[in-house]
Amino acid sequence: MAVSTIEQSQLRLVLETGFDPVTQTPTFKRKTFNNVKANASAEGLYSVAESLASLQQFGLEKVERVDQVKIEQQ
Repeated sequence: MAVSTIEQSQLRLVLETGFDPVTQTPTFKRKTFNNVKANASAEGLYSVAESLASLQQFGLEKVERVDQVKIEQQ
């Protein structure tokens, strides 16, 4: 039986920086924050992301959580 364990977690803010007139699509910038606790709740992370986004120059488009998961045989 295989078991998965979160080894590392990151919080990523996706910020809308403007609009590309050539491709007619919005442009984005990503800010990533490392060392997020593996057991952090989605609600807690979103609250932190909103606080961090208020300090940014661009508007918050979405919040992502990036987990590095180790899968091993038990």
